[in-house]
Amino acid sequence: MTEPVPANPTPQPGIVEVTPTRPPRSQWAEVWQQLKSHKGAMAGAFLFVFILLSVTIGPLIWRVDPQFLPQGRDFINLRDTRPIYTALWDSGAKVNWAHPLGTDNLGRDTLARLMAGGRVSIAVGLTAMVLSILLGTLIGVVAGFFKRLDGPLMRLADLFFALPLLPMILVAALLFREPLSQTFGPEGGIFILIVALIGITSWMQTARIVRGDVLALKEREFVLAARSVGTTPVKLMLRHLLPNVLSPIMVSATLGIATAIITESALSFLGFGFPPDFPTWGRLLNDSVDRMVLYPERVVWPGLLISLTVLSVNYLGDGLRDALDPRIRGR
Repeated sequence: MTEPVPANPTPQPGIVEVTPTRPPRSQWAEVWQQLKSHKGAMAGAFLFVFILLSVTIGPLIWRVDPQFLPQGRDFINLRDTRPIYTALWDSGAKVNWAHPLGTDNLGRDTLARLMAGGRVSIAVGLTAMVLSILLGTLIGVVAGFFKRLDGPLMRLADLFFALPLLPMILVAALLFREPLSQTFGPEGGIFILIVALIGITSWMQTARIVRGDVLALKEREFVLAARSVGTTPVKLMLRHLLPNVLSPIMVSATLGIATAIITESALSFLGFGFPPDFPTWGRLLNDSVDRMVLYPERVVWPGLLISLTVLSVNYLGDGLRDALDPRIRGR
């Protein structure tokens, strides 16, 4: 007959009881905690999401056609109206309460054109960023992994760094503008052209960063162990190297959005971007330069939106860089 086990057995001498501890958090949980503590990154993320929702969901609420041109007497009454807030200090300002941010010299609603232009500018920025990140990651991983290709690929990157990118983009836009417009339409052709030009000319920084990380990682023990069991180079790059270089790629992606938006705005401002009747923030700036003395708000609004978008993305990228770097995480 066995003796009953006491409910609260007394601990044996020399044995230390180990209480269960909280399970360790994953790496991404640590990154999120660090990112939340970065006030600038959270403010930038909130501002960027707000702008993104405004230009995507805003047209569903403000149902005014940005391309609508009034005719006859409506054109005389609606052209060159001022924002409604100008009536606070100028009682004689020509305002129309149906158009809170005023209209341009053709009577088109400024608020609707700002939302439509933001949708195009952000779409160009995101698409060009994806293209540049794919090119930079591919070239960086291949250059870092294969020693024979390292020299030629990095000299190619040096060549792109040495080229005057903006004049080269302008020349390429003049050469390929008409063929692409005839094939894909005026808007679609220019969109493909601008995205391709920005993506092809902005991959170098990502490639250099990824190459440096791959050079350090390919000598680590887990890579040598994978090679010893016969892992092919493609699987080695995809399964072992690429997941370990995602941190700098994410930082480069956020900063690439800002670069692409600025480049597209510069092209549209110089008249090499989308057609005149197709609004973007850069195109709105171009259309407003001739009347900026009489109507300064037409320059302020698109310029302010470009600056806020770029600033928010830069702050978000700065916070991601700090959160993803284990050496400074927790400071």
